[in-house]
Amino acid sequence: MQTSLIPYALIALLAAAPAEAATAYVTNEKGNSVTLVDLEKLVAVKTVEVGQRPRGIVLSKDERLIYVCLGDDDTIAILDAKTLQRVGELPSGVDPEQIRLSPDGKLAFVANENDAMLTAIDLETRRAISEIPVGVEPEGVAVSKDGETVVNTSETTSMAHFIDWRAKKVVANVLVGARPRYAEFAPDGKELWVSSEVGGGVSVIDAEKHEVVAKIGFEVPGLAKEQIQPVGIRFSPDGKFAFVALGPANRVAVIDVASRKPIKYLLVGQRVWQLALTPDGKYLVSTNGVTNDISVIDIAAEKVMKSIPVGSFPWGVAISSQ
Repeated sequence: MQTSLIPYALIALLAAAPAEAATAYVTNEKGNSVTLVDLEKLVAVKTVEVGQRPRGIVLSKDERLIYVCLGDDDTIAILDAKTLQRVGELPSGVDPEQIRLSPDGKLAFVANENDAMLTAIDLETRRAISEIPVGVEPEGVAVSKDGETVVNTSETTSMAHFIDWRAKKVVANVLVGARPRYAEFAPDGKELWVSSEVGGGVSVIDAEKHEVVAKIGFEVPGLAKEQIQPVGIRFSPDGKFAFVALGPANRVAVIDVASRKPIKYLLVGQRVWQLALTPDGKYLVSTNGVTNDISVIDIAAEKVMKSIPVGSFPWGVAISSQ
């Protein structure tokens, strides 16, 4: 039985509260572009070409710059967040796929899929300061709350690698489901959740003991198991709910974190890939690769407000507060 995400007494209050002005930046993997979306007006404002096969995307801590992984260009483009003009680049290593920043915003950590490396980059000097060997086909990247540990998921080895980046070494290898695509620390930092595309589930890892403590599976009525392929993960700001993109299942699963059980499946566009929350926690945005659009979900109302066309095969999304 599906339940409401938020107590009904709060729904009216949240619905009445004005949403913060926010902007979404979407990478279009086959369009070789980035689309800027006004989330207040719910319209795409402009799309600009950035380079070959853009995927991972993140904003600088001050939200003035955007870092975009260009997989086929073996570099990371730096864009001005207001104009989307290219203002520089970062040395990424071969085939950068996902990127995360340290909590202080001074470092970028990049998964280099084709050379099985995690690259750490100093954002002030724009220089790589270390390269750490990991498993085959690394993709997901997560950074601990204290910034001391970086986790990289390797698709072929089906592992989450816990890395002491200062010592430049892997301190733990945790076996998860087949083809892990994404990793996300819970807001309190105690757990790491890893999605497994082929495995069809999410592994919950104790971040201190480096042990899998739970596995979450999904069942969508009318869909075969093979269609459920988890990718992106996001937590609500209070840590009570997790949202998981289910790929060709065309749904976003809503999970009650305490019970670790899915409580709702929200229908979005085709092949939902990555997710991002607005700063106020009111809206969730999904990238839908096959339908070439994003879906904007009102979390309190538990429904898609609007699907907005962007570029060809949208992959990643980052959201600013401006």
